[in-house]
Amino acid sequence: MPPARRPTPTRRAPASADGRRRAPAGSPPRDAGVDLTRARHRRPARRRRLVELVALVLAVGAAVAVIADRRADVGAEALTPEELAPAPMLAPAAASPSSPAASPSAAAPPPAVLRLPGPVPSAGRGSFGYDDRTGPVLGDAGTLRRYRVAVESGAGEDAGQFAAAVERALAGPGSWVDGELRLQQVGAASRHDFTVYLATARTAGRMCAAGGVDIRVGGRPYTSCRAPGKVIVNLERWRLSVPHFVSAKVPLSVYRTYVVNHEVGHQLGHRHERCPGRGRVAPVMMQQTLFLNGCVANPWPYRDGRRYAGPRL
Repeated sequence: MPPARRPTPTRRAPASADGRRRAPAGSPPRDAGVDLTRARHRRPARRRRLVELVALVLAVGAAVAVIADRRADVGAEALTPEELAPAPMLAPAAASPSSPAASPSAAAPPPAVLRLPGPVPSAGRGSFGYDDRTGPVLGDAGTLRRYRVAVESGAGEDAGQFAAAVERALAGPGSWVDGELRLQQVGAASRHDFTVYLATARTAGRMCAAGGVDIRVGGRPYTSCRAPGKVIVNLERWRLSVPHFVSAKVPLSVYRTYVVNHEVGHQLGHRHERCPGRGRVAPVMMQQTLFLNGCVANPWPYRDGRRYAGPRL
């Protein structure tokens, strides 16, 4: 009987470096399902790494933004004085989108006063109080003419304030002192060439009539006038201006300057003039209280240092 054959020993595949057994050569491949299962286990790990990477990028971006913001703050602290200068009042800087809108009342200048509200006394006591101040000499050369300033009692106006307004009108630039003339206010008892009166309508009408001038319009004392040695300003015009100035938005201060220079112009010997043409500046000796006839209101007898006049009326 032939000798029995020994069973062939089973050889195990050598282990790899990571401890896993290698399949023997020529052995069929393992089931692919094992590899798919491992792939499914690897995907969550990859997702976690991707999320961590995105978070890291966002953190770096935030840090860069903070650094840039801090650098911007440092640059603002290093602005030059010219850059830090406030914007002109008339051209307020626009508010930034993040700041609240500026208040219109704070940004816009107040509207011009065209006339004063409230009733105007039509009659006073007929007596006058004087501003006893001696003012500066207005003008640089020429004959010196002195004037006094008085306000009717009961007119509700202060003599000192009226005198200050008269001085502003006569000081210019653009007033009569731009020519060869000087003017100065003096006290009531001082030697003088004429007096500027602010009188109620009734008193003004009486004083002007005594000087040969009728200031009535529609039967009521309306305009101002000049009588010998007297410049008489009607209180109603001083407070209310005239309708065509008001409708044209001409400030009351402009009308007041005009009426002083117009009536003082008569005292200096100037007569009425006409509008030189539609759209042109009205001469100060034009009767602007009554009409403008297409001209533009103007309170000054001099423009650019030269006498401005229209055709004689």
